[in-house]
Amino acid sequence: MFTPRVGVGVLIIKNGRVLLEKRKGSHGAGTWSAPGGHLEYGESIENCAEREVLEEVGIRIRDLQYGLFTNNVFEAEQKHYVTVFVLAKWESGVVETKEPEKCEGWEWFDWSNLPEPL
Repeated sequence: MFTPRVGVGVLIIKNGRVLLEKRKGSHGAGTWSAPGGHLEYGESIENCAEREVLEEVGIRIRDLQYGLFTNNVFEAEQKHYVTVFVLAKWESGVVETKEPEKCEGWEWFDWSNLPEPL
């Protein structure tokens, strides 16, 4: 039996654009995704969002707000995720690919022209 995991996805906004990564080497390879990761024991959603963005992208965020959530079961991978999305604004730093084994790169996109597949 598999236990659902809690994920935190962060939609970072800068100048009206959202930051997305092209995933590789793991669940969702070849798709575009927001930065984020697993909620650790005792960690707040806000702290998780800030930590994951700093670890994956190397930037700081501010003005965090709760967004929607998803409840997805991925049968092929035998994974079940409840993902809480957080909206945030870019605060400082330069976007870097800090985990090249998991990410092909980061790009800013207009909301009206998002890449596929998401």
